[in-house]
Amino acid sequence: MPDRHIIDVHVLLIRDAELLLTERRGGQWDRMWHLPSGKLDAGEDIFTAAAREAEEEVGVLINPADLEHVHSIHVAGSGPEARIGHFFVTTRWIGEPTNREPEKCHGLGWFDFHSLPANIIEYPAAGIDAYRRGLRGMSLLGWHGSRPSPVGTESP
Repeated sequence: MPDRHIIDVHVLLIRDAELLLTERRGGQWDRMWHLPSGKLDAGEDIFTAAAREAEEEVGVLINPADLEHVHSIHVAGSGPEARIGHFFVTTRWIGEPTNREPEKCHGLGWFDFHSLPANIIEYPAAGIDAYRRGLRGMSLLGWHGSRPSPVGTESP
């Protein structure tokens, strides 16, 4: 087991009760849906990283102060190294989302929260589900074969 964990940030962009998803291109997750996301860079805080990733992947400008942290997941088995993913939500940004990484992404789609596609990658799907259920705190995914197991609290 590696002696480090990757830190990921995921952004739930919500407009009129719809969620923006990106359709991955290539690799094991080809044609599967995902959130705008990426890894924390050295010297960067997680809010700034989330805003940066949203701009890099879908071309929207987000003030980091407009991001609300809604959940975190400690993940094993979603790639070669364990990771900790932080999920943020916002309804405020500047610009219309566009596919800024066509080499990594087939396209974008807006989906009603009550009819999301079935082929969302398990890791971001667990974060989306935690947000929809109002779960705050931390959960586990993939440790010892576990399914997402909440260890946080339901929001009021």
